Amino acid sequence: MGNQIVVPFGPQHPVLPEPIHLDLVMEDERVVEAVPTIGYVHRGLEKLVEKRDFKDYVLIAERICGICSFTHSVTYCNAIEHIMGIEVPPRAQFIRTIWMEYSRMHSHLLWLGLAADAMGFENLFMNAWRLREEILDDMEATTGGRVIQGSSKVGGIRLDIPDEKLGEMVDHLKKIRPLLEESNRIFTHDQTVRHRMRGLGVLSEKDAWDLGAVGPVARGSGCDMDVRSSGYSAYGELGFKPVVFTHGDCLDRCLVRSEEVLASVDLVERAVAKMPDGPIEEKVKGNPNGEYFAFSEQPRGECMHYVRANGKKNIVRHRVRTPTFTNIPPLVKMLEGIEMADVPVVVLTIDPCIGCAER
Repeated sequence: MGNQIVVPFGPQHPVLPEPIHLDLVMEDERVVEAVPTIGYVHRGLEKLVEKRDFKDYVLIAERICGICSFTHSVTYCNAIEHIMGIEVPPRAQFIRTIWMEYSRMHSHLLWLGLAADAMGFENLFMNAWRLREEILDDMEATTGGRVIQGSSKVGGIRLDIPDEKLGEMVDHLKKIRPLLEESNRIFTHDQTVRHRMRGLGVLSEKDAWDLGAVGPVARGSGCDMDVRSSGYSAYGELGFKPVVFTHGDCLDRCLVRSEEVLASVDLVERAVAKMPDGPIEEKVKGNPNGEYFAFSEQPRGECMHYVRANGKKNIVRHRVRTPTFTNIPPLVKMLEGIEMADVPVVVLTIDPCIGCAER
């Protein structure tokens, strides 16, 4: 056994978009153990329920994460709506679902670009982000915002999407689909990508279950789990099926996200085809009184919002368990035994969001 040293990794690193901090116990160039440190960007968002009433707090919940923003707001709204017995109109549920899938597409394309950049594949990086701009254009045209939409509210949504615009969105997706498929083909078959990611950071299906992995991290290890399968919002009417790969390495976590972009295009097209008419919100009367756990599938995985209220305008407790927080134990397992030079790529494949994890 060689001499062990501790190498601090992060919170800033040229490859990583997030300030994650790990103490790496090394033997020569190989990682023996990784010790994560939490608490670098804590913002105290959950305590703001004491200062904002439950309707306005939707905008705070949305700012837990800039990339998963819309899904955070919908999950919080789902919790309040369940406590108050509010029946959200079907059209609002379908439009929420469309916006959540657009959020997934832009998040995954953002990550795919970052993954390509980490491998030094600059052309693929720029292509992924160019395609992301196409998605953000539709988000901005329908909500007024690119990454923070502010379009969900307790009881429904603030803005409708006219049927004509829905048709234009589908036409736009059909136009860029060949480009998305070409990008997916490169991630799947290009020798540079496969050489850099295949067999790296392996997480077995058993370890994924035992350590609580969620989202693409779990599905890349063969775990057929996706909260959308429960049918919340409009997913129950769209014939949803999870994207699952089985090798459990960096490449399969990458391919889950790449395939999910195309799956999201299909879900949006089906949602537009089945779009019901009717109102987009249910009027909210009174204040919530009770508690509820609401779950959703964010781009990074399963997210949970716990809300407890006592009949006043300010809710008593709001607690959030985000997918990055849940995926840190699996990450520690992935890092065992790999070389120092591979650490940034493996860390990147859980798509870390430390702002999400710390609130």
